[in-house]
Amino acid sequence: MNKEILKTISVLYVEDENDVREFTSKLLSSLLRKVYVASDGLEGFEIFNENKDDIDLIVSDINMPKMDGLSMCEAIKKINTEIPLVITSAHNDTNFFKKSIEIGVSTYAMKPIDLYQLIESIIKAMEPIILKKKLIELNLSLESKIEQEISKVRSILDAQDNIIIVTNKERITNVNKKFLDFFGILDFDKFVNGEKNIFDFFEEEFGFITKEKIIEQDSWIDYIRNLHEIDRIVKIKSSLNEEKIFAINVDYYENKEDYYVFSLTDITKLKEKANLLEYQASHDKLTGLFNRNRFDEIYSKEIKRALRYNNDLSIIMFDIDDFKLVNDTYGHQTGDEVLKELSKVALANVREQDINVRWGGEEFLILLPQTNLEGAIAVASKIRIAISEYIFTSHNLNITSSFGVSQFLEDDDETKFISKCDKLLYEAKKTGKNKIVS
Repeated sequence: MNKEILKTISVLYVEDENDVREFTSKLLSSLLRKVYVASDGLEGFEIFNENKDDIDLIVSDINMPKMDGLSMCEAIKKINTEIPLVITSAHNDTNFFKKSIEIGVSTYAMKPIDLYQLIESIIKAMEPIILKKKLIELNLSLESKIEQEISKVRSILDAQDNIIIVTNKERITNVNKKFLDFFGILDFDKFVNGEKNIFDFFEEEFGFITKEKIIEQDSWIDYIRNLHEIDRIVKIKSSLNEEKIFAINVDYYENKEDYYVFSLTDITKLKEKANLLEYQASHDKLTGLFNRNRFDEIYSKEIKRALRYNNDLSIIMFDIDDFKLVNDTYGHQTGDEVLKELSKVALANVREQDINVRWGGEEFLILLPQTNLEGAIAVASKIRIAISEYIFTSHNLNITSSFGVSQFLEDDDETKFISKCDKLLYEAKKTGKNKIVS
């Protein structure tokens, strides 16, 4: 006998013979968790109705007053179709077995009752039910553990300062709270059904990883992973229309499917600071034009490009006529304002690809790629006229400038090219100012 099973069972026992009922119920009570006792089918049905959530199995005689056992079992089955039924009877006719099958009797024990046989019948009837319960409990336990593990993973993801995105290459499968907050997503399931992937959020901007670059690759994830760290940079716009810059790190997890975890670190402030430092290192603080350090980097490359592709390359050098007089008369603050305003005038009259440099003091240089001497003279003339017609500062000053213009020739080198233009500028100043010498 499986005593472990028996101790978990609660039974409704229905028997109209007093002696049999009393003797059998006492024995059952010593083995089972609980025994409800009734003397006829009607009483048995009423007891079941009152305790249906606690009764696991019915043991009933067939021939009883008021309501027979099979009728009672049929009525109970209408309430609980799953409950097992064990019939005790001396009957073995065909009608009895037919109706028992129709009602759904699990098994039977013949009278006179053999307790051992009855217990075996109870165990036989209950085993499928108990097994099903155990499977349900196990399943619930597993589901609970899975939920706990998912909850742990979710907690770990949500605790990260970075935006975390899990993808299986085809679409996003999981994200953390930082992601949801950044994009203002309230319903993740609905969002996932949109079948978006991580690169759908990348802004199309030069200098960053973009969707356009990614879709050209055989393996877009490998493309990102193989980039140098300083190049794994994207720009993404939040739900509040704020543009943020992120550094991407990619981790790979091999499972039933290949999963990739993208960690996006907000480096907007760092990037802005780096850009500022880079700008400060390469630009003149007063005028915003390139400084000589930056010019040296560009100049060498442009010389090599001109030689390699046989391109024209010219230089304009100019400075402000009698600038010392402006400083002496109106002060250095006014002199600084003149320098800033003159820089804007010069920038307004050159191409975007031309390199504008504050050469030093009141002296300026413009490097013109793919421009011959005639074209450079035309640009210098345009700037000279624009400066002479411009009214400078609140003092309404009229300013002029002198220009030297030269084109890079075969026998020139970097030093000679600059020196040649500097001499032409000196000649312009010496021979009358407010003029161009080439």
